[in-house]
Amino acid sequence: MKYQNTSSNTASLYLYLFVCCAFITVPVLAQKVQWKNVSAEFDLKTTAIQAYVSTSSTLNDSAFKAYYVIINANDPMIEMGVDTTLYRRFTPTEFYQRLGQPSIVMNASFFEFKNNTNLNVLVNQGHLLALNKQDMEGKGKDSLTYTHVLSSAIGMQKNGKMDVAYTYTDSNSKHVLYQQSPMAPIKDAFSKLSKSHSALTSLKKWKLNWAVGGGPVLIKEGVIFISNNEEKKFAGKAIADHHPRTAMGYTQSGQLILLAVQGRMKNIAVGTTLTETAQILIDLGCVEAINLDGGGSSCLLINGKETIKPSDPTGQRPVPAVFFVR
Repeated sequence: MKYQNTSSNTASLYLYLFVCCAFITVPVLAQKVQWKNVSAEFDLKTTAIQAYVSTSSTLNDSAFKAYYVIINANDPMIEMGVDTTLYRRFTPTEFYQRLGQPSIVMNASFFEFKNNTNLNVLVNQGHLLALNKQDMEGKGKDSLTYTHVLSSAIGMQKNGKMDVAYTYTDSNSKHVLYQQSPMAPIKDAFSKLSKSHSALTSLKKWKLNWAVGGGPVLIKEGVIFISNNEEKKFAGKAIADHHPRTAMGYTQSGQLILLAVQGRMKNIAVGTTLTETAQILIDLGCVEAINLDGGGSSCLLINGKETIKPSDPTGQRPVPAVFFVR
């Protein structure tokens, strides 16, 4: 979703939001989080990567703690990418060692535990590493049907520009296809959604350097725009639940922001709702952003040191993929 700051685009966006009433619209939250630069505490020696911790102990009357990292994605000395495993999982610290101790390691896509496989698209150095789980089998009375969705991803294109889009992947193709607008879920008797379906007429090849899939979208063209109904990541009113969160967004000037919110710790940090997460990223200047895997998976390492405390009692949860910066 390319951001352009024009009045015509803004008018078109609000018309689109009005027409697409299935999207989740929310009031702007009043409280803003206060932050402190802690780059020196994590031994960050370049201004191209800066780290911040929240100094606000509460957010909307709930215990709160979070960290974010801002990265100058335009700096030619900065390397960003994705690493993943095959049918196994590592803790973020294990990925940190495996990757030669990069500056930043953060958990990435959603995954399933049975086979330890990613459920979202992953791209590194132009190579497709993981596919979307975009065809969901029905259950019970719907056992002979399938629901098809397009999941969102954030990525850096070959031209160096970042974007958020809705993606389509196919095991028979090495390329990621994308479109800028979401797709209403399609329910039918076919096990796979064909890219020739009438709902996918705007798909194009996404020329990527790297990409991380997740969802739902949190911000579109500078406003909160949560496409959970279309991406089917959380059921019912779950977007209003407080949980640890991991999210990524970018600013109009090309700064990448990684956010990790601590949660599930009474009186210390309860986490945030999706709406609160989106508002934090808006306040940090993001014009586009998506939610990534959260809960017990949320983890952000800076030079190998933990920022938020993982919510699992055993510490860092092993995950099959991470995003890294060096």
